Amino acid sequence: MKLQCLASAVIVLASTSSVLADGDAVAGAVVFKKCGACHTATGPDNRVGPSLMGIVGRAVASKPDYAYSPAMRAFGADGKVWDEALLRKYLPAPQFLVKGTRMSFPGLKNDRDLDNLIAYLKNPAATQ
Repeated sequence: MKLQCLASAVIVLASTSSVLADGDAVAGAVVFKKCGACHTATGPDNRVGPSLMGIVGRAVASKPDYAYSPAMRAFGADGKVWDEALLRKYLPAPQFLVKGTRMSFPGLKNDRDLDNLIAYLKNPAATQ
């Protein structure tokens, strides 16, 4: 009986944690439309903002063919990397986290949109 309860608890926890930790890349592609006027995620070319292709795991302000603002270069000067945690801090309020950034995006306030967008940024090819 105790073993059954333990097994059930493990299954519930495992299924809950994967739902909370993972977003939906297809839904994230829809969220990315808010970013698409200035960024691309599926190609290396820059627009008004730098390409976000491969952004997850990339050092902040490190795309060599893009002229970052002084504020963004200073923000990344200590070696910050765009991981999921930093994206979760930045995307809800870019101007708050990086004072003086040229990015005028007001931010994503919805946690599910953040989950989905990050899933898309991690693997934009998953939507094709």
